[in-house]
Amino acid sequence: MALFFGYTQLLSSTIKLENNMIDDKKSQVVSKIVETEKQVNLNDSNITILKSEEDIVKDVQLDFEKRRMDRRYMESKWRLNINFWLGNQHSQIGIRGDIEDTDNDYYWQERETYNHIAPIIETRLAKLGRVRPKMSVRPSSGDEEDIRAAVVSSKILECVYQKINFDEIVAKATAWSEVTGSSFYKISWDSNMGKRVGDKINSELFEGDVRIDSCSPFEIFPDTLAVDTIADCNSIIHAKAMHIDDIEEIWGKRIEKCKNTILDLDVVRFVVQNNHGLSMEREKVQEDYCIVVERYTRPNKHLPNGELVIVSGDVLLYHGDLPYFIGSDGKLELPFVKQNALFVPGSFFGLSVIERAIPIQRAYNAVKNRKHEFLNRLAVGVLAVEDGSVDIDNLTEEGLAPGKILAYRQGGSIPRMLDSGRLPPEFNSEEDRLRNEFITISGVSEIVRNSDIPGQVSSGVAIQLLLEQDDTRLSLTAQSIKQAIRQLAQFVLRMYRQFAVAGRLDRIVGDDNEVELLSWKSSDLNSDDVVFDTVNELSNTPAAKQNMLFELLKNGLLFDQEGKLSDTMRHKMLDALGYGGWENSQSLDTLHIKRATLENTNALKQKLEVEEIDRHDLHIDIHTAHLLGGALRKSKDFLQIKKILIEHIKEHKKFAKLEKQAIAVEQESVSR
Repeated sequence: MALFFGYTQLLSSTIKLENNMIDDKKSQVVSKIVETEKQVNLNDSNITILKSEEDIVKDVQLDFEKRRMDRRYMESKWRLNINFWLGNQHSQIGIRGDIEDTDNDYYWQERETYNHIAPIIETRLAKLGRVRPKMSVRPSSGDEEDIRAAVVSSKILECVYQKINFDEIVAKATAWSEVTGSSFYKISWDSNMGKRVGDKINSELFEGDVRIDSCSPFEIFPDTLAVDTIADCNSIIHAKAMHIDDIEEIWGKRIEKCKNTILDLDVVRFVVQNNHGLSMEREKVQEDYCIVVERYTRPNKHLPNGELVIVSGDVLLYHGDLPYFIGSDGKLELPFVKQNALFVPGSFFGLSVIERAIPIQRAYNAVKNRKHEFLNRLAVGVLAVEDGSVDIDNLTEEGLAPGKILAYRQGGSIPRMLDSGRLPPEFNSEEDRLRNEFITISGVSEIVRNSDIPGQVSSGVAIQLLLEQDDTRLSLTAQSIKQAIRQLAQFVLRMYRQFAVAGRLDRIVGDDNEVELLSWKSSDLNSDDVVFDTVNELSNTPAAKQNMLFELLKNGLLFDQEGKLSDTMRHKMLDALGYGGWENSQSLDTLHIKRATLENTNALKQKLEVEEIDRHDLHIDIHTAHLLGGALRKSKDFLQIKKILIEHIKEHKKFAKLEKQAIAVEQESVSR
């Protein structure tokens, strides 16, 4: 028994020793695997860095083709939307994904189109064209320097949008988003823009400026379609057809004539020029044009600075780090902003109203065409003749003209018109139902679309409610436009913070509506917290503003304590109504207000003097409003400015009192 226990103990120790040896061996193997993985990762990163130009070009081309195939069904829908928008409404998506024309069942069938989609899109674009929010930059703190920097940033945004004609860019992007469901903005730094600052070899030198381009969805290829935003994408490809001469001018490399097929990005023009209005081919060959493929990759473990690769044909035009630090906290970011017509959860591209209206448009065209065919039967008629009794060829060519002598065979039956019956009432009811369904689907009522008030609506309140419902339906699209503009404003400020290192001089419109020069540089832009200054632009129309002013005036809310409309308030009313310079007296009031505002600004720079020609009541109001404002109270010179302005106000009051006394004395002398 003791021997047995001894043998068991020996066997147990042997097993433990073997297990320890196995564990040691396993740990050695695991450590070797980990070391191998590290080496592989290191080699992979080195391969990424040391890849030849041919490998880089091939990688981008394969990636681009894969993304094109993944997105092909989306392009087919966009092309179908464009055809229906332009009136080519007898088209459909074929089995291969191309746009095909449908044939008639019979040669005599009518194929007219009664386009209700175009006025819907035009109405939506007209209302969305008012969505141009005015933006300002919120200071990062209450310090005077931060407040000034925020004011400078706001003025720079306004100046930039005027220089690049930003309204036209947004209008173009909105048109693309309404037709296809999505549009994109691309922001970049163009070294050939801005003021000319000097010369370099064989060219001029410019200070550079921000560039914003609107891109159609045909040009944008994300790495996956199953994400909602650009922030969720790891990389985005921007593909655009360019002339080979332009490619050489920008990147300095000559591309031989590109014989490969290129994307039909100018799809609208091609559809219009086609005889049938249909893009029968998805691709086509263009001489002297080639696709420029730009792949922007977000920073990751292997590419800490991101990557930008630009390829055209088989030539590598550029390969380097992601160039723009326009993300939050100065991070590298993809230079694209997306705008949707209608948001689709889980999809990168949005939805267009046209997709919902296409089935209704097809049904409406069918009803109208069948209705007109029936009316043609009623008008022209269907003639029944006995075989061989009349000249059928003559009847087929000439028909039954008024006064025509119809000869028929003696003994034969007299030709007669068949009774076609009456037009069924279902045609009219179905037509009306489809028109109402257009309104339900599009969110655009007949008041706005047709400029006509429904016959059953006679109340002004009811009409206003219908208009508000239209604004509510469009608010989702309007919110997407506003968010895109806000993100673009942030990108603009961050782009200037990165590139506008040297001092710049721009002409801006000051608070007193006078043009002034602003000197600034990147260090002055310490905040990019962009906020909206305007309310809902859809409902806040000029007519609505005027009606609101009249209501306030009617209810006496604009009168002073004596129940009178002061000159200052009258000036503001006329200015709000667009009649600021309507009469000479109001122009003088404007000049007095500008003078008082300028005195507020220069209170520390120059001595303020009261003159006899001053409108003392206006000056007192402007100076008092400036003292009560929150911006001045945050200033470090508030107490000093307050003392100066209070003394200045006292002088105005003295002059005003003396003028009243002089007027009273003059009136008393006249009465005597």
